[in-house]
Amino acid sequence: METEVRDINGAAVRVGTRVRVLRISDSVLSQLPESEAEAARAMEGEVLEVYEIDDWGGAWVEKTLRARDGTSVSHSLGLGPTQMEVVPASKAG
Repeated sequence: METEVRDINGAAVRVGTRVRVLRISDSVLSQLPESEAEAARAMEGEVLEVYEIDDWGGAWVEKTLRARDGTSVSHSLGLGPTQMEVVPASKAG
């Protein structure tokens, strides 16, 4: 398993790195039910922490959303280099 991959600018991405989600590929969105695709699209522009680097070099991030009824729904995405940008700690959030 990779322990480090690169973002769109060549910056190192590891578990714990905060990245901005730049875009989600249409091929991923087209495979999701519309409600899930909308939730995934809402992750674009978000700054999220990488929790895993998979065997294929994907940097995984997750966002948990709270519904009005109090339930929570989580969405995870595996990002490639062109889909993320490292956010310096001073600019995260």
